[in-house]
Amino acid sequence: MNSVEVPAMAAQPGKTGFKILAYISIGLAAIGVVLPLLPTTPFVLLAAFFASKGSPAFALWLEEHPSFGPAIRSWRRNRVIPLKAKVLACSMMTLSWGLVFVMGASVMVLAISGIVMACVAIYLLTRPSY
Repeated sequence: MNSVEVPAMAAQPGKTGFKILAYISIGLAAIGVVLPLLPTTPFVLLAAFFASKGSPAFALWLEEHPSFGPAIRSWRRNRVIPLKAKVLACSMMTLSWGLVFVMGASVMVLAISGIVMACVAIYLLTRPSY
């Protein structure tokens, strides 16, 4: 039986999508460095995941980056999140929810955002730290 080769163009749309998501994620992570309400670490990890699927060169650059690399390697090897990242993420989620509350959001918005943030906090807090 002869194998049929898939043209290179057919494989590109998925990889392009992952590349775009990787670049968006690292852009959000970079914004999070200067904007205290946006956590950096989750977006770096997300960028590393998307880059591994769409751009091996970008994935390698992220892993070797002096700022982003240690968190990515720790997550990939041991599923460990830095304690500082956990504290910052939980603090910012609490602050964000408080801000939404003070701004007078509806009960539904407060409930949904509170549940989502609580689930994220529980996930973060149940991962090992270093």
